[in-house]
Amino acid sequence: MKNTILLVEDEEGLASYVAKELTFEDFDVLTAADGEAAWETYQREKDKLLLVLLDWMLPKMDGMEVLRRIRKHDELPVIMMTARDYLGDKVTGLDNGADDYITKPFEIEELLARIRVIQRRTAHQSGLDQTYQLGDLTLVTKTRQVDRAGETIQLTQREYDLLLFLMQHPGQVFTRDELLDNVWGVDFLGQQNVVDVYIGYLRNKIDVADAPHLFHTIRGVGYSLKEDDPDEH
Repeated sequence: MKNTILLVEDEEGLASYVAKELTFEDFDVLTAADGEAAWETYQREKDKLLLVLLDWMLPKMDGMEVLRRIRKHDELPVIMMTARDYLGDKVTGLDNGADDYITKPFEIEELLARIRVIQRRTAHQSGLDQTYQLGDLTLVTKTRQVDRAGETIQLTQREYDLLLFLMQHPGQVFTRDELLDNVWGVDFLGQQNVVDVYIGYLRNKIDVADAPHLFHTIRGVGYSLKEDDPDEH
């Protein structure tokens, strides 16, 4: 399994501390102190990388631009590290393809927990090569391609993970806690309503126009992915 982390942080003391802790946990760590160096390192080392720990505010090129450039090439997991604790900033990062975010200052145990979630997800996905279909919605794990009625749908890493889990269990009803445990991981330390946010993202991309609705809210329980039932309307 890939075990190299690209740490992008311009604060020397924090970068040194995080790199030391990651090395102690048996990760190989590459570091970059500005956005341009991060982009160059990514291009050179991307085949080795497990994930990128990416600071938002960086010299030369900010973290959001680095993230956008990475997303043009692949779905390498990215955890944003930011002192910006505004909800709008977090949503912007997630919308642009970040898999997770952590607000500075943070405890190293929280960061390691978030990394473990990505490790488990990567290990699980590496062994999969299947096609799932529900109505006119198709998901191919080998290529990570999602289509509805022949139209390709672009998803972020987290959106894809959530959709894959639901398509693996069509018709089943899951609570928010169950979705958090199975998609975000039991170590996830964020808020429960992140599930509602991502269900909303998927609805906006998949349940469009006059297409039958596939995402269903079960009041007082949670969510289910299934073909639309006319009797529910």
